[in-house]
Amino acid sequence: MTKKEISKLDSALLAARQHAEKRAQGYREQALKLFPWICGRCARTFDHKNLQLLEVHHKNGNHDDNPPDGSNWELLCTYCHENEHSKIKDSMGRADNHSTAPTSTFNPFANLKDMLKQKNQS
Repeated sequence: MTKKEISKLDSALLAARQHAEKRAQGYREQALKLFPWICGRCARTFDHKNLQLLEVHHKNGNHDDNPPDGSNWELLCTYCHENEHSKIKDSMGRADNHSTAPTSTFNPFANLKDMLKQKNQS
């Protein structure tokens, strides 16, 4: 290897180490150190092979609220995490009012009183 290639390799290794250290300071890495690698909803367990499917859910919905004790985090698998966010969206209603179905105006009991009168008179 030439000196230029070695220097390039050293730079790449240094950048990789710095990136790993920066990532380790992120809330996901902190949460993975604090909590067992188990989904908080379905109890699926994770290992190094499938750890990318385990996500950090912010309990209060604020992604900027990252206390070092992890009190705003829970680990959820991708599927449960998506389900959790779907529930929140469903509870808020649709943002696009044009995609909602029209409201029904049919009232099956509109003439019930008249129908009962006719039945009683017969």
